[in-house]
Amino acid sequence: MAVAAPLVVAPPALAADAEGGGRSAASQGQFTVTALKFTVDVGGRTCTVDADLYRPAGVDATRTAPAVLTTNGFGGSKADGSTDATAKAFAERGYVALAYSGLGFGKTGCPISLDDPKIDGKAASYLIDFLGGTRAADDGTKADFVTTDAAGDPRVGMIGGSYGGAIQLATAAQDRRVDALVPMITWNDLAYALDPNNTARTTGVSSDTPGVYKYQWTNGFFLLGEAQGLLNPSLDPSRLGSSGCLHFVAGACETKRLLDFKRYPADRTAEMLKFARGASPVSYLNRVQAPTLIVQGQADTLFNLNEATATYKTLKGQGTEAKMIWQSWGHSGGITDPAAGELNLGEGNLETSYVGKRILAWFDRYLQKKQGVETGPDFAYYRDWKPASDAYGTAGELPALSRKLYLSGDGKLVDNRAKVARGAREYRNWLVPTSHSESSLAGMIGLNDRAPRDTKGTYLDWTSEPLDGPTDVVGSPKATLKVVSPKTERVQNSGDAADKLVLFAKLYDIAPDGKKTLVHRLVAPARVPDVTREFTVKLPGIVHRYGKGHRLQFVIAASDDAYFGNRGVKPVTVTHEPKDTGVLELPVVR
Repeated sequence: MAVAAPLVVAPPALAADAEGGGRSAASQGQFTVTALKFTVDVGGRTCTVDADLYRPAGVDATRTAPAVLTTNGFGGSKADGSTDATAKAFAERGYVALAYSGLGFGKTGCPISLDDPKIDGKAASYLIDFLGGTRAADDGTKADFVTTDAAGDPRVGMIGGSYGGAIQLATAAQDRRVDALVPMITWNDLAYALDPNNTARTTGVSSDTPGVYKYQWTNGFFLLGEAQGLLNPSLDPSRLGSSGCLHFVAGACETKRLLDFKRYPADRTAEMLKFARGASPVSYLNRVQAPTLIVQGQADTLFNLNEATATYKTLKGQGTEAKMIWQSWGHSGGITDPAAGELNLGEGNLETSYVGKRILAWFDRYLQKKQGVETGPDFAYYRDWKPASDAYGTAGELPALSRKLYLSGDGKLVDNRAKVARGAREYRNWLVPTSHSESSLAGMIGLNDRAPRDTKGTYLDWTSEPLDGPTDVVGSPKATLKVVSPKTERVQNSGDAADKLVLFAKLYDIAPDGKKTLVHRLVAPARVPDVTREFTVKLPGIVHRYGKGHRLQFVIAASDDAYFGNRGVKPVTVTHEPKDTGVLELPVVR
């Protein structure tokens, strides 16, 4: 399924398709694959989960093995390249693997419920019952060959990406029997992921003020979900949704409708945020105790590094064992063609890639119970300016904000308040988008995208002097700003958050030849809570080297064509003087 490829863990690989094989087991060399069905009662419905059991040769009731549970990304199934490749990779390494199609996908019933722990997490718990030997598949098959820690408690880990990443946290919150997690390129808060607000944050990435609708990504997911009837004919009637949607639960359908409404009255906003957060790890991480290795992609405008950081900090803060890796590829690039040396499950390079070796060590430690296995540093990050053999930098903690630059009235970024020139500049939005960061759907299907751009008069920029040496930024920059917008001020307390000012902050790298690069096409949409007060904008995390002679440019733009923008034209003025000007802070590492 070409459209789904960027939403799953790895590029397609040749798979043993057991979708139509009933209960027949096909020999796969070192393991067999058996198609199974499980009837589950979740979310007020009864439906069937479609799964494949990968059983290594020689594993039986007297020679048991730990299990790995995996499922698909959004739009995929148990038979897509990444899910099958993941199960195969671990079966080849002696683990019992169970790959299944998530609720609403492939030949699994029930509508799509966005990895809700009370629905999707409960369904996964049924499968853990099977692995623990206390529940049989619909055809009577029982598993007595999985290592157990107690009666009915199998030694089981989970791995998967995107939609197959959040389900791990949802399952672990629902079922304490899960022993290890490896969620990849997934979300912390869907309210942030699909309607991001990078100011007025209350915790992690979450904000009580609705953000800026990321409509291209959201519509891509919605259409892919609604197309399941065409992609998988003869669906179980339990797949049918409600509230006007074909294949989504009512809450997801209504949330999409509210986003499309382009207005945010307080009562409806609370409803939207409640559903989105209820289906997000941010609302249930306090119940997750399983050791968690978080892997997030730098090239990802859908679920950026800030989401992984929010999950990581929450888990660490509550005493859950957690470590984090920022790899190169994510939803916006590199999935189908990873950088040299990067993890590629389709090729099975677990032993030769940095991330792969970390995953194997994680499961060795927590599933094989090898106490002496080192699981690596708390934080690691891919550096694209290094050779593959030395691509990952490591640290015991996330780099802190360590360098300040000041916004000057003459359009410069300066390193000292005393250098700030007094001045004021204005920009204003048009009724149509005038800036381009990305075409999200082009990224989904691997098409080339046109270069980022901003239209004169609809943005302001501040540019540093050429750097006298390489400057490595690792983490999430922060901007402290104050703007003047009388037209916004008059309406911002209307009770409809859509009347507040919207702006987009971003960082460019300008090479000596003038070429501009928007790092991974990342922007920070912000719905300013109050234009009469100073506010901060947390930019998406990056790992980027600004080379010697390059200049760093900070931009605030009025719009972006991947998002909805301001309602009405809202002129904005930014003023500067040495004691009162905007500040850009960067996490610079040596």
